[in-house]
Amino acid sequence: MQQRPGSQTASTRILVGVSTKMYLGYRDSLDWLERLRHEVDTRPALAAGRVVPFVIPSFPVLPAAARLLAGSPVLLGAQNCGWADGPWTGEVAPSMLAELGVRIVEIGHAERRRHFNEDEAMVSLKVRAADDAGLTPLLCVGEPDSGQPAGAADFVYRQIESAVDGDWELTGRLTIAYEPVWAIGTAEPAAAAYVSDVVQRLRTQLALAGVRELPVIYGGSAKPGLLPTLDGVSGLFLGRFAHDPANFGAVLDEAFRLDNALLLDEGFPAAGTATDTAMDGHAPPWS
Repeated sequence: MQQRPGSQTASTRILVGVSTKMYLGYRDSLDWLERLRHEVDTRPALAAGRVVPFVIPSFPVLPAAARLLAGSPVLLGAQNCGWADGPWTGEVAPSMLAELGVRIVEIGHAERRRHFNEDEAMVSLKVRAADDAGLTPLLCVGEPDSGQPAGAADFVYRQIESAVDGDWELTGRLTIAYEPVWAIGTAEPAAAAYVSDVVQRLRTQLALAGVRELPVIYGGSAKPGLLPTLDGVSGLFLGRFAHDPANFGAVLDEAFRLDNALLLDEGFPAAGTATDTAMDGHAPPWS
């Protein structure tokens, strides 16, 4: 059976994003963003299709990044946020991120959980604060050690349940980045069959809670060539492999081919031949 990303329907968006973490300096970040925008601009069909690119640079870069990306289909994200406005020295309020043009905010990455002691309660506060500010939380989840898909899916389900604090309606406004902790920073991603199995089991568990339309993208040494081998996955969250913008462009091409194949299979026009409908400002930007 030919594999497809997402929930197997033509309404599915395929998300392709990248975080720079702290690898690039300020000037290098701007140069990288200009080259990445060129990769997107040379693929004009992206503007009318269901492939959604997003980038998440360092905090100081956000204002300049918003200007550089203006008029492009690339969505701007932030790597973290605080859990409230007010007297929190050194934190960044979700409301300020929204003012800067940020649409997505990464929450609960394994590095923040491990090195900055962010527990499930703090992750939940941040998810709620981001949602209240009109941002889409990109909730990072993943099991710490390699094991069986069933155990991994259970672990991830509990992380999501805790992050929404039992409010399953909130999942309609989030996106999940499934990043097995043991695969982050390695030479190769987790095996495609393993990722697909975990995500499909996770979707089954979420469906029992009434959640059926939750995007789940894969991260963890993701790179070109992986996306077409995954089943039930809504896209990729890239890291250092996309610090070469050409690799980002290659993944966009893979996503676009998959999207067109899915549309044609279901009798819809290929991407780029019709425009999407308007979006609710508080819905995820790829709804």
